[in-house]
Amino acid sequence: MVEKIVGFILSISGGITTLPFGKELVVFLISLMPILELRGGLIAAALLNLNPITSYIISIIGNIIPVPFILWFINSILNWMRGRKKLSKVAKWLDKKVEKHKGQIEKFGFWGLVLFVGIPLPGTGAWTGCLIAAVLEMDRKKAFLAATIGIFMASIIMMILSFGLLKGIIG
Repeated sequence: MVEKIVGFILSISGGITTLPFGKELVVFLISLMPILELRGGLIAAALLNLNPITSYIISIIGNIIPVPFILWFINSILNWMRGRKKLSKVAKWLDKKVEKHKGQIEKFGFWGLVLFVGIPLPGTGAWTGCLIAAVLEMDRKKAFLAATIGIFMASIIMMILSFGLLKGIIG
């Protein structure tokens, strides 16, 4: 699924990629996005034939930037959304997502969050992990550290997959 979304984004971002550092900007923006995160950023980087080390750094920075904002502000945002008729459905959807995955993080705490963020499976990642950590009222500094470790873990796995296996498949 991530590959299809990344492919679509790349297909509509042709103009940006022709600019100086345009390809890098696309990788950065994809890495900022929920669902895609650095997983999508590194896949995009491989498809755009970018330097792996540069791509690695850009993707990590893009994925880490939202983390403190999620940890510190998401509960207030969710409470505000719950009070708005049109946004309450989104808040309920996020609440269901938290409920579905919180057991893993609740049970293992810090290391549960590291693994949740670090193992690149559908539905996992820094955005969801930090959402769950915030709702569970985990210590924000510890949650930030756990998410950061998880991001580095996911980045290594995705570098191998994107620049190793993916490059081997597509040439």
